[in-house]
Amino acid sequence: MTDLAAMSETDARIGPGRLVLVVGPSGAGKDTLLGLAQAGLADDDDVVFVRRVVTREASAHENNVQVTPEAFRASREDGAFAIDWDAHGLSYALPRSIDDEIRAGRNVVANISRTVIPALRAAYADVVVVSITAPPEVLAARLAARGRASDGPLSDRLKRSVETSGADVTISNVGAADAHAAELIETIKRRRADEPKA
Repeated sequence: MTDLAAMSETDARIGPGRLVLVVGPSGAGKDTLLGLAQAGLADDDDVVFVRRVVTREASAHENNVQVTPEAFRASREDGAFAIDWDAHGLSYALPRSIDDEIRAGRNVVANISRTVIPALRAAYADVVVVSITAPPEVLAARLAARGRASDGPLSDRLKRSVETSGADVTISNVGAADAHAAELIETIKRRRADEPKA
């Protein structure tokens, strides 16, 4: 995994744009809410939704950039990723291009693993973590209905705790998806307390 936390204390964190990190267990509906939020913000040039690089085929559930494990390793060695991580036998990454978007003052939205939150908080000046959750029985029903082989055994997925500590915003995704997507959009567009109004 790329060690952004190892940056020296003299290195300035990347800003002034905001990095919005969306986390949550499988089946919580992260991709659904992200898709609705992206559609709702399609005309906002100041918001960028990142396509993750993943060593898994893209599907209706995830709009990722599919690469082979060999291509992933080569890109990592070339410094093409802002950060990368491994989970469930797959490799994931955010492209280095997010740094330019944040330096340009845009809000960048990314679906990531909770394991990389500390490194990203250390590397970027304005980070907001949004935890999307649902009760265990809801997660189980959604995962069973999805039936994606690459998800691995359902029991293994459900063993992961629905951990929301450390999140700045928590969305319990059990009601109308449009309403929860509106919550996510509000969080993405929320100004910092010290940011002057236009």
